[in-house]
Amino acid sequence: MERGGCVYILTNHTHTVLYIGVTSDLYFRVVEHREKKYPDSFTAKYNCSKLVYFEQFDSIEEAIAKEKQLKNWRREWKINLINGRNPNWVDLFETLEDG
Repeated sequence: MERGGCVYILTNHTHTVLYIGVTSDLYFRVVEHREKKYPDSFTAKYNCSKLVYFEQFDSIEEAIAKEKQLKNWRREWKINLINGRNPNWVDLFETLEDG
């Protein structure tokens, strides 16, 4: 059985930095970012802990393909993507279920 995946975008409190990632467990991964589990990581360095976008896929391979696509997009396109689903850039972490 294939395990699903999720692509996500985090930002900092001033929305000046965007981080795109992929995971099979979004709740757990965002917790890792928030707790700065990896202190030398990009998200820790730039304080990216606000989840502003995510998209779920049936397979991790699909999520990885979308991540690669998004990483090649211009910043303006990424902002438009976020605005299309989350125009107020609220932290979507609160909508996730633990585990």
